[in-house]
Amino acid sequence: MTAVAADRILSVAQAFSVAERLAADFASGAAARDRDRTLPHAEIDRLAASGLLAITVPTSYGGAGSAPSVVAEVVRILATADPNIAQIPHSHFVYLNLLRLAGSAEQRERYFSRVLDGARIANAQSERGGATIAEISTTLRPVGDRFRVDGVKYYCTGSLFADLLAVLTRLDDPEGHSGLEPGEYVAYLPASTPGVRIVDDWNGIGQRTTGSGTVSFEGVVVDRGQVVPRAGAVHAPKGYGAFAQLLHAAVDAGIARGALTAATEFVRTRSRPWFEAGVADAVDDPLLIQRFGELSVAVTAAEATLSAAGRSVDAATRTEPGADRAAQASLAVATAKVLADRAANDVSAALFEVGGTRSAAADLNLHHFWRNARTHTLHDPVRWKYQHIGRALLHDTAPPLHGVL
Repeated sequence: MTAVAADRILSVAQAFSVAERLAADFASGAAARDRDRTLPHAEIDRLAASGLLAITVPTSYGGAGSAPSVVAEVVRILATADPNIAQIPHSHFVYLNLLRLAGSAEQRERYFSRVLDGARIANAQSERGGATIAEISTTLRPVGDRFRVDGVKYYCTGSLFADLLAVLTRLDDPEGHSGLEPGEYVAYLPASTPGVRIVDDWNGIGQRTTGSGTVSFEGVVVDRGQVVPRAGAVHAPKGYGAFAQLLHAAVDAGIARGALTAATEFVRTRSRPWFEAGVADAVDDPLLIQRFGELSVAVTAAEATLSAAGRSVDAATRTEPGADRAAQASLAVATAKVLADRAANDVSAALFEVGGTRSAAADLNLHHFWRNARTHTLHDPVRWKYQHIGRALLHDTAPPLHGVL
């Protein structure tokens, strides 16, 4: 994969305008891409070329330095059109944030400049086989003054479109030869590095074109300058996890809005009224009107809570790091995640309830909204969001710092 030449976005208004324009273009082919599993290579090239993927690069490095709330709104806008495309850069923004928080000045200069030039980062993080998803078996071992990476990663969203892979590893150095502290490190390496194998084997029922396949690493050699310690960002009150979760909530809120828009258009143009309503057009059926009002409230509430959470994450990241601000941001994002999860699943399912039998036609592929919602919201369980919110309220217990809250 070769990075494309990218425009520069230097204002919030410009970011939103570009996102709206791209979303309008991406929406027209979203259902067909999902149905045929046509990977959006051209669309991701356009996204990279637009400059949107560089909006979080700090101003001191030539970027817009956009706040988390801005990134979340960009992701939400894209998700209303095609949530697959919106999810692909999630890890890109998260691992840029890791560089900002924990990378050296040399590493920030190196990778920020590449991203400004259009490079795309994808994750290689999740594994199978451990007792929980938190266990990492991919090793980072010192070999002379360099390191060797070995392991297999799954659900590597965006890997098929990536220029760079951010690989979560565990330092395996019992003799202490590396001079690094034991723990987790992220290795940033070109997707074309010898020993890297990217497999297009993602077969989920939804989010089918996110390029979330398997990536294996066998004897992959990286330099010390490619390795960033994770603890300084994840286990510190810097809003790292809240930012990552905010973007997930934005995808779900976007799915909810997209499903509601599709349902509205379908009922306006294709649905017939139920005969007992005594009306000529489905849009005049009082029970449908009631149901659409309920669905609109659910979507609007999710969007409003997402905006509030974005402001809270902004506050936690633009000031000096503090435990109180970080905790407030995590709880605000947890609340947004709960409502966005509920709205995405409920509204995408209700699309058929309000659309009627015609809306279930396979060729229309309207079920891609529900499949995308059901698949993406499995990323991390909202039942644990309720737990952390409740504990904070009843016990004054701050939410944990583990990168997923």
